[in-house]
Amino acid sequence: MWSAPVLAPALAPISASWLAGFTVCLSLIVSIGAQNLYVLRQAVHGRHVRACVALCVACDALLIGAGVAGMAQLLGQAPRLAYYLTLGGVLFLLAYGLFAWRRALFSPGAGLDAARGGVERGLIGVLGTLAALTLLNPHVYLDTVVLVGSIGARQEGGLKWVFVAGAATASLVWFALLALAGQRLQRVFASPRAWRVLDASTGAMMFVLAWWVWKGV
Repeated sequence: MWSAPVLAPALAPISASWLAGFTVCLSLIVSIGAQNLYVLRQAVHGRHVRACVALCVACDALLIGAGVAGMAQLLGQAPRLAYYLTLGGVLFLLAYGLFAWRRALFSPGAGLDAARGGVERGLIGVLGTLAALTLLNPHVYLDTVVLVGSIGARQEGGLKWVFVAGAATASLVWFALLALAGQRLQRVFASPRAWRVLDASTGAMMFVLAWWVWKGV
């Protein structure tokens, strides 16, 4: 049997790679963006929350894994592809922001009705919107594929995938906490005014992100 002194040196690189993936990913995803606001909104509704968390974690793991495997270099060598991804992200963020402001200005009770079960939305529709918010945002690729992926690619051999596992764990912890926060805020969002503030803030955030992304084209 292996003794602790023998196992410690062997496990040290593994734990270091896992911790590196965890800390790097957590430092980048802890921000209020389009994806996070949507997960928070679904958590307040109490609809398909686990599926949303699972999709976000899966997307992060796949994109970071792709970056580790070399997609970061591919994007760097295909500026036109990066341009069209950016343009699509700008248009989607603008559209999402307009819909959020429309709810805030003309349908302030829509979020409250949905939270009470007055508005049904299927799992496919929810996950489709979340996938679009995730995959049409160019900064997701910048954070996961380029930044985190390039750091993970520096790990040796199989430690690259230990790094990816650490990053996926950080993603799971963050989105689980976000979902829990949304559930805790259900009482706060028991009034149309709270939904109006959330939708107005969401719309403003989407417009700022769209401008920021377009500025970098």
